[in-house]
Amino acid sequence: MVNLVESVAAAADEHADGTAVGFRGRELTYGELWGQIGAFASGLADAGVEPGDRVGLYLPNLPQFVVGFHGTLRAGGVVVPMNPQYKAREIEHLLSDSGADVVVALADLAPFVEEVREETGVEHLVTVGGDGDAGADDAVAFEEFCGTPGFETVERDADDVACQPYTSGTTGQPKGVLLTHENLRSNAEMSRSLPRGGVRADDSLLGVLPLFHIYGMTVVMNAALFAGGAYFPLPSWDAEEAMDLIEREGLTMMHGVPAMYNDVVNQPDAEDRNLSSLRMCGVGGAGIPVEVLRRFEELFDATIYEGYGLTETSPVTHFNSADEGRRVGSIGRTLPGVEARIVDDGFEAVDPVPEGPVDEGGEGGTASESRTGSGETDLDDVTGELVVAGPNVMQGYHDRPEANEEAFTHEGGTRWFHTGDVGYHDEDGFYYVVDRRKHMINTAGYNVYPREVEELLFEHEAVADVAVVGIPDDRRGETVKAFVVRAPDGEVSADGIRQFCLDNLAEYKHPREVAFVEELPRTTTGKVQKFELRGE
Repeated sequence: MVNLVESVAAAADEHADGTAVGFRGRELTYGELWGQIGAFASGLADAGVEPGDRVGLYLPNLPQFVVGFHGTLRAGGVVVPMNPQYKAREIEHLLSDSGADVVVALADLAPFVEEVREETGVEHLVTVGGDGDAGADDAVAFEEFCGTPGFETVERDADDVACQPYTSGTTGQPKGVLLTHENLRSNAEMSRSLPRGGVRADDSLLGVLPLFHIYGMTVVMNAALFAGGAYFPLPSWDAEEAMDLIEREGLTMMHGVPAMYNDVVNQPDAEDRNLSSLRMCGVGGAGIPVEVLRRFEELFDATIYEGYGLTETSPVTHFNSADEGRRVGSIGRTLPGVEARIVDDGFEAVDPVPEGPVDEGGEGGTASESRTGSGETDLDDVTGELVVAGPNVMQGYHDRPEANEEAFTHEGGTRWFHTGDVGYHDEDGFYYVVDRRKHMINTAGYNVYPREVEELLFEHEAVADVAVVGIPDDRRGETVKAFVVRAPDGEVSADGIRQFCLDNLAEYKHPREVAFVEELPRTTTGKVQKFELRGE
């Protein structure tokens, strides 16, 4: 049997009385967690869920997400994680495309599921929290849905799909990413090896990265549970609350996106805080500003290690290992079992630089060349697309044959995945990413796809034309800006545009800046020249 949940079963056998999940003063032991996982799996089976059926989890970071995730796997189902910031129009596609029959939702989010039930295949709505009201006439509270704990785990094959998160790329509707049991198992095991000495049973991890996101799911939740460690989830990000939790519980590990570390160092009482229990900190989702990294390390005597990954790669492919050294500005070396190349448009390998990082200022030479005076290097000459291969690379996109054709290149007996990111590497095996997918906006670790925001704004009666781009932001890395052409006699303010987006999209997607223009710069074929809007 290769069912991913068996790794939790093994931890439960070895650490039955150890803390598995700590939440708001209550600790759930591994024995208790395994029983709850079995009870939820039993409830799914009673509801008619069969191997391969999809189960949506529309929850923030709560113990019920942990139970729902592994309970779905134990029943042989496939987890469809859903962003709890999404509104009805955003979850409709996820539910329709995946064919999810059961959805577990926070009670406050249940109305959004109800709004789209007729357009989707959802038959069973299970709710978490609330004041006794399950959120819909036929909804069932989580505790009532669960059955008996002694459920026999359903056998699955290594290449059976375990999880189907959604990602958009740069355009179009979100695509379901088919991650198998082996994809997730291998990457969770690799993630366990990242800290010096690995994640141990006596480690406790801050669970602030959202569990619907593959980073929080694999690198934090699953790495902790597979090692027999303790996972401490937080439903939402609050720097003060996170620091309180680290101090109170003596947490030993923290993973986050750059904006989180920036918030921590900018707390008024940061210099008075004691986060000395942290033995390892990881950052991903975007490049962390060097000054933020240095300030955090100076304040708390803790080292931040940068890494890289994608939803399609389960996610981690590169990391700055504590045992092998760190190179600031690099995404690190490949993880064991993962291969990577930098290739040109013809899929020919691009030669590495002697040593990175490349100095993008001045003459543009590499750092090593600048020190030795051995010459200059044009960044364009050393960069190419980053492609990766390994046991963690997805099976493919759900029902998207054309997207799968574009995503992979078979060469030399290896199936290479195109990340769409531009970078370079050095002779020591460190990799560097210098640009992201065209037009995609990365704000505080979240991907925002301009087309989605644009299509919504086109529905506004006062909007005649619109383009959305990412602009630099000190805290978030990038933020969303909308350039709006008003319709004739159209009356709408910047606040009106922002509120319209807030009413229909997740909060992080709304344009924090709005500019009204007479017309958008376009090519002769009608394409918006977004580089002009970004001031490039």
